Amino acid sequence: MTARLLIQLAAVFGGLGVAIGAFGAHALHDMLVKAGRFDTFETAVRYQFYHALALLAIGVLWTVRPELRALGTTGWLWAGGIVVFCGSLYTLCFTGVTKLGAVAPIGGLLFLAGWVSLILAVREL
Repeated sequence: MTARLLIQLAAVFGGLGVAIGAFGAHALHDMLVKAGRFDTFETAVRYQFYHALALLAIGVLWTVRPELRALGTTGWLWAGGIVVFCGSLYTLCFTGVTKLGAVAPIGGLLFLAGWVSLILAVREL
């Protein structure tokens, strides 16, 4: 992982968050409400945005402080959290396969591990 890749991932996840969020709020709104999954969808979009912005922040931090190489680990954990947590919730919303709800906590653990990783990465600032 590099600072450039962190910033690029932030841009991809942020842009996808806008696209997926808009598509869900407009084109899929009625279907999501009818299925009782609109809140789940909003949670996925919200967590994707939070962590896209967090990826952007650590990418910028890493460009300023290149010695903080451990930020790469934080980035991998958050990117994995977005894919697993948000991805499982999106898939649950669109397919109705409830077994995917069991996968979401793994993504949540990746998010939490990323925050712990950040604490460790910057402990010598």
